[in-house]
Formats: sequence, structure tokens, C-alpha cells
Amino acid sequence: MGGEKVSIYERMLLVVRVIPFGRVATYGQIAWIAGAASPRMAGYALGGLAADTDVPWQRVVNAKGGVSPRGDPLATDRQRKLLMEEGVRFETDGRIDLDHFGWDGPDPEWLEANDFTLLPWRARG
Repeated sequence: MGGEKVSIYERMLLVVRVIPFGRVATYGQIAWIAGAASPRMAGYALGGLAADTDVPWQRVVNAKGGVSPRGDPLATDRQRKLLMEEGVRFETDGRIDLDHFGWDGPDPEWLEANDFTLLPWRARG
């Protein structure tokens, strides 16, 4: 990121951009990698995107592997459809098996090249 100061929201979007096709990450995972205070901040960052964004927002789900409801119910259906088009399967309870479709995060070289420093993971209750 070249020494220039970028916002935490920009850092989160940078992380979302590297989630591979057919994989998902959680809001908490994105917030942790970006060094944000909470998963809710990741939700705000994605919620503020323009409709024609190239950020793969659909690849971010809640901690239970579910699509989080939004103000626009059509957005929830659209997210499910986009993920299914990528080969992500939903269980009968509407959740994604994070053990199977979950992303492990960026590789260490990417983290270093983009000035990310991961603190030890702290599970949130």
C-alpha cells in the first residue's frame, strides 16, 4: 500500500477482493485481517458499495455461514444466487459449510506486500 494512509474500510475491501471464487469468508474474519474493531464494520464497508462494484461482496457471510438479512430482501436472494453460481452449496438449514467453502485467508506474502500484520486470533462469543 506504498506508505500512504488508507482507511480501515479500504483495507477491508482490499481483503475481500482476494477471496477466491467459490470460497467465502466471514465478516469477523475480514475485520480481523484488516485490523478493524468489529465484524459490524466489515458489514458497513460492504453495505456502502455501489451496485456496480467489482468487489466480490457476496463472498462474505456471517459467522454461522449464513447470508445476513439486509434492508432489501432481494439482496439476500441475489447473494445466494451469486454464491451458488460460484459452486457454493447451501445446506438445508440455509447455511454454508465453512469447513468446506471457507477461505483460510490471504497468504503471508500478500499480507506482507500489503502491510498487513495479523494479531493472534481471538474468538468472539
